[in-house]
Amino acid sequence: MEKIKVKNSGYVALQSFNDHPDGSLFIGEALKHIPTKIKRFYFINNLTNKKAVRGKHAHKKNRQWIFCVNGKFTLDLDDGKIKQSFTLDKPQYGIELGPRLWHSMRNFSKDCVILVISDSYYDEKDYIRDYKRFTEYIKRK
Repeated sequence: MEKIKVKNSGYVALQSFNDHPDGSLFIGEALKHIPTKIKRFYFINNLTNKKAVRGKHAHKKNRQWIFCVNGKFTLDLDDGKIKQSFTLDKPQYGIELGPRLWHSMRNFSKDCVILVISDSYYDEKDYIRDYKRFTEYIKRK
């Protein structure tokens, strides 16, 4: 795996079991694989628009962990100084999306399913949805 250079990020690995020919099993536990209590999760699928770009925001405090549980996509991260892109295509490996980290997703395969786990409940005030505001926010912190 490529070294993550952006701040407020890192890899997370789930426990995995290959039960072929009967499939594979992936296990993630709060406070073990995900280093916090889980307060929210959501998933994204039916990404049929080839030009779709998701995310395009940062959080002030919220920490999330993103996984591609099926298919693949490109994750772009930006901490205000370093930009880095990753292809997520292995369901047992996810990437932490820490606070003050701009992220977007693109290049979705037709069968792509994305799972996101969060340490916070939804709070619109925690979002930074404008890139210029994000860079200004980073400079102040």
